[in-house]
Amino acid sequence: MSTESKFKFILIPPFHLPDQDQFTVPAYSEPADAPKVQRLLNSDFVLKHLEDVEWDLHPGAEPPYGNWSVETREEFAYAATARIECVREACESGKYNAAILLGGGEPGFMESREIGRAHGVVVTANAFSQMYLATILGDSFSIIDIEGVHNVYYRDLVRTHQLQGRCRSIRGIGYSLPRPGDTDPDTLTAQCEAAARGEKSIAVERAIDQAEAAIVEDGAEVITLGCSMTFFLQPHIRDGLKARGFDVPVLEGYTASIELAKLMVNLGVNASGITYMGARSERYLSKIHL
Repeated sequence: MSTESKFKFILIPPFHLPDQDQFTVPAYSEPADAPKVQRLLNSDFVLKHLEDVEWDLHPGAEPPYGNWSVETREEFAYAATARIECVREACESGKYNAAILLGGGEPGFMESREIGRAHGVVVTANAFSQMYLATILGDSFSIIDIEGVHNVYYRDLVRTHQLQGRCRSIRGIGYSLPRPGDTDPDTLTAQCEAAARGEKSIAVERAIDQAEAAIVEDGAEVITLGCSMTFFLQPHIRDGLKARGFDVPVLEGYTASIELAKLMVNLGVNASGITYMGARSERYLSKIHL
């Protein structure tokens, strides 16, 4: 990897889970000292987007709420607080010109953009990047997500990014992330592993069906993905829809965030100093428009 790359990125996971635990999930539960390629989710199709990038992969902060993945608003709030410190440390190091926040629910993104802008560091995140890229690829988009409370939380993200008018639906595939109280042996992790082996995966079949329904029934013209544990579905949905006659873009968070960060670095732009003004700006506005 060239040391002369203009892109000096750090990728920061939403959390790091114990690697010997019943609630492990792909990538986020790998040992913190494992090679970064091993710790990178879906590295088989993500790495090509990093070929021209000098990049580090942060191990991620230990979640303060417990040893399982985030799903509820409370858990996302805890994860955001923990990750903000990782972002601040990375920005203050002076080593990077962009920080990529991994994880579909993007905990701490708005706060991290504020920190990043103050240090001249571009910050992108997975939901934000997918949704806004979707709006330049088609008139509308839908989101394929896990299920339950995560779907409702993701609806909050759509509203936060002011894209209610462009998002047609959030459709679940009937799987959730492992957490205390779960007893069903059929897990999303097992479905992901089956798909990787080329075996039948119920999650893949449901995702393709839901994506088709989003197009036919909801009016979506672009498909995006919610929870990062669904990102492995991207090539399966893309190819599955094409086989059914729908040639539409299917986005996933890691690659969308990396490429958006490259675009911003290439353009020499960062988040607005009005949207993310500091506590003591050189000039204040007497009126903020809604």
